[in-house]
Amino acid sequence: MTRILIVDDQDDMRAGIRTMLALDPSLVVTGDLSDGLQVVPFLRDHPVDLVLMDIRMPGIDGVEATRRIRKEHPPEELRVIVLTTFDQDDIVLAALRAGANGFLSKTVSPAELVAGISEVVRGGGALSAAATAALIGHMTDSPPPVIDRELLRRFDALTPRERDVVVLVASGLGNEEIAAQMSVSPFTVKTHAVRAMTKVGARDRAQLVSFTFRAGLYP
Repeated sequence: MTRILIVDDQDDMRAGIRTMLALDPSLVVTGDLSDGLQVVPFLRDHPVDLVLMDIRMPGIDGVEATRRIRKEHPPEELRVIVLTTFDQDDIVLAALRAGANGFLSKTVSPAELVAGISEVVRGGGALSAAATAALIGHMTDSPPPVIDRELLRRFDALTPRERDVVVLVASGLGNEEIAAQMSVSPFTVKTHAVRAMTKVGARDRAQLVSFTFRAGLYP
């Protein structure tokens, strides 16, 4: 059972998310809040496994609320997925740097939302296609002036197949698209990606993309 806190300043949005989550009996909404300032106090009194966080809110925004969560709750203890209609690269990067584990658009389908939650709860990361494109766009437009040699050495531990998957992940492709291109199953792609994340020390798919670019392994 996954206990979820919804944080969004729009009443209809919180109600809509509740409706989508009700489709999966393993997901339980423990509360919903309309203000980012309420999040940390709520978490002190209520056990939660995952927070669905809006970006634009009164008081403090979702990035700052996530940053405050991380001061008291490490990623392995509490997961955060940012939900927003905004997919600009600066917002994606700010949310990830604040400690978010995933970034999904509010336009995702109920199935995509549930799948994203499941992926993040299992220790992976979730990025919508638009958020992935924004992240990759930022990395491409602003490549690191110096290659991170330590990160590059970590990638030396990857098998050729794992490296191929990593580069395709960094190009913005999903598991099924990569599977079709490599003539393997989506499960095999996911296995390679997870092993690659373990070897390079990436906590999730988003950080794997960041590490790939910082190591100079451009698609």
